[in-house]
Amino acid sequence: MTTRIGSGAGFAGDRVEPAEDLLARGGLDDLVLECLAERTIALGQQRRLADPVAGYDRRLPSRFARLLPLAVEHGVRVVTNMGAANPLEGGRVTRGLLDSLGSTAAVAVVTGDDVLAELDLDAPAWETGRPLREHGEIVSANAYLGADAILPALDAGARVVLTGRVADPSLFLAPLAHRLGWDLADPSAAAAGTLVGHLLECAGQLTGGYFADPGRKDVPGLARLGFPFADVESDGSATFGKLPGTGGMLNRATVREQLLYEITDPGAYRTPDVSLDLFGVGLDERGPDRVRVTGARGRARPDELKVSVGYRAGSKVEAEISYAGPGAHARAALAGEIVAQRLSGTALRPRVEVRGGPEDCRLRVAATSHDVALLELAGDEVEALYTNGPAGGGGVRVHLGEVVGIVSTLIPRARVRAGVTILEAGRARTAS
Repeated sequence: MTTRIGSGAGFAGDRVEPAEDLLARGGLDDLVLECLAERTIALGQQRRLADPVAGYDRRLPSRFARLLPLAVEHGVRVVTNMGAANPLEGGRVTRGLLDSLGSTAAVAVVTGDDVLAELDLDAPAWETGRPLREHGEIVSANAYLGADAILPALDAGARVVLTGRVADPSLFLAPLAHRLGWDLADPSAAAAGTLVGHLLECAGQLTGGYFADPGRKDVPGLARLGFPFADVESDGSATFGKLPGTGGMLNRATVREQLLYEITDPGAYRTPDVSLDLFGVGLDERGPDRVRVTGARGRARPDELKVSVGYRAGSKVEAEISYAGPGAHARAALAGEIVAQRLSGTALRPRVEVRGGPEDCRLRVAATSHDVALLELAGDEVEALYTNGPAGGGGVRVHLGEVVGIVSTLIPRARVRAGVTILEAGRARTAS
């Protein structure tokens, strides 16, 4: 048995057209959109703190308005983490879009990644080694759920599955296990699906997008970059490809780069589903834009889950002004010295830098603090350069905003309780 799974997004700001193409002519069984990262879930938490019905991916309505009609037409199941910091509300928006299409396809919302109430504030943060409570006010804590959290949604017949924080490869492993009848408790099966997910999770990176380096690694047709899919067999072997007529390329080189992307230990890549060993993986080119991948090995899943913890880290200011023409770089550097001197008597330690060439450049001043008035002062000093600094400054931009810091820790798996809510046309129910 073989199933075809495609990658429709590798991050929140990805293009929509390649996913539309995969839905329309890719012959897919499943399409996965991976749109969440530590930064994007922190931004989602910021939006939800300001508005309780916000927090899901802000592009969800526009992206799904284009993709859901095609998914319904071609019978493709969709799995995505665009629920971000508010998956239930994102699910309601998705339900409304399907209703407008006249579709009765069920939407499943996976919850349980929000573990703020279960967090041990005395646990150390990976990045600093200090207890979480020492980082300031904790505002969010999202555990990386695994494929086992998604399977009940698929078993319930959902055609669209929306999650919050789920490990990237798990988004792919769950539909593969469901289609192919794999037991997630089997490390070999979990490893095979996790490897497929890891290779597909960044979408266009596998087909040459992030790979491209002009003159060293030339990639054709990047303006029409196609996203990848994989034909996965029951034994876990998979052949990766992209659609004919699309830009980019998929070969051993692009696959090898993605294979090692964000891997700390190739012999023990830890996910919620398995400890993945990549050392035995084999790559075999089977033709243009076709690579067969085999040999994933795994050990039992860990007893603890990674948690991404958000805390109030103060606010930040970014202030910029441009200089152009002869001597522009020297004038911008002088402007930076003026701002640094003006702020030298304060508690701020701004970063001051000049970006650009000798005749077209931009001064950037950035700082973080819990004192918003000080940050406003930094912005005012840059704006004052219009008439109190070197000649020819213009195009001032000042942005001031709250910072949600991110650190990581672990939580025992037993303290994380995932759940699934099924949103059918006209009613909602809980999946067992």
